[in-house]
Amino acid sequence: MGLALIAGAGGLPHALVRQLETRPVVCALAGFEPDNLQVDETFRLETLGSLLAGLKTRAVREICLAGSINRPVIDPSAIDTATMPLVPLLQQALTRGDDGALRAVISVFEQAGFAVRSAHEIAPGLLPAAGCMTDCEPDDRARADAARAEEIVNAMSAVDVGQCCVVQAGQALAIETVYGTDWMLQSLSARPEAEPRGGLLFKAPKRNQDMRADMPTIGVDTIAAAAAVGLQGVVIETDGVMVLDQAEVGTACDRAGLFLWVRDRSH
Repeated sequence: MGLALIAGAGGLPHALVRQLETRPVVCALAGFEPDNLQVDETFRLETLGSLLAGLKTRAVREICLAGSINRPVIDPSAIDTATMPLVPLLQQALTRGDDGALRAVISVFEQAGFAVRSAHEIAPGLLPAAGCMTDCEPDDRARADAARAEEIVNAMSAVDVGQCCVVQAGQALAIETVYGTDWMLQSLSARPEAEPRGGLLFKAPKRNQDMRADMPTIGVDTIAAAAAVGLQGVVIETDGVMVLDQAEVGTACDRAGLFLWVRDRSH
């Protein structure tokens, strides 16, 4: 069956397409085009119904959502006839938390007759194997901080807030909000100079998250941002976080003296 990639901003869509034998139809929401990837069709949320009808005429039966998209503002005057029946579902998506919003978006595609497939399902090579991917390894203190960070992300999951946090000596230094991981890490640059550097970035999917969309992702930029604020390493959950350009990420960690630990979930 034909596949369409609904691509958002960032490097994930390009990394995903590189892993596929057959190139999908690449569609992008206006204003959130992916990095380094040619887009076949750009659309607005107000014309989503027309996009879906057009994909059906191209024999597309499967949809994959990949990349970063912020919540756009809908212009009621720009909604076309094909999209009008979708408005109630779109309104639900715009008013819910991140995971709730994605579930609503997925339901739009499913009700239109498409099967929604996850990025890691069609490109499993984006998921690294469990273990330490770097020369540096987490010490006992880092392992304790990782366990504490997992507890924090679990708690955040209950209110659908974020997928990562920074922990040092058992204390949460920062948690991810709607502004994302990069913003969270940049906020740590304001730490007092006298405060000792260290700690780790922990990233994992929310508990009970629909893994067909918004699976957490890290790349070289994540490592650079973590190193810039003096973190000791990065911990991601096994089978729960995609790593773009894995060889380059490992090299970046080794150069910065950071560990990258792919850690099994505790429970």
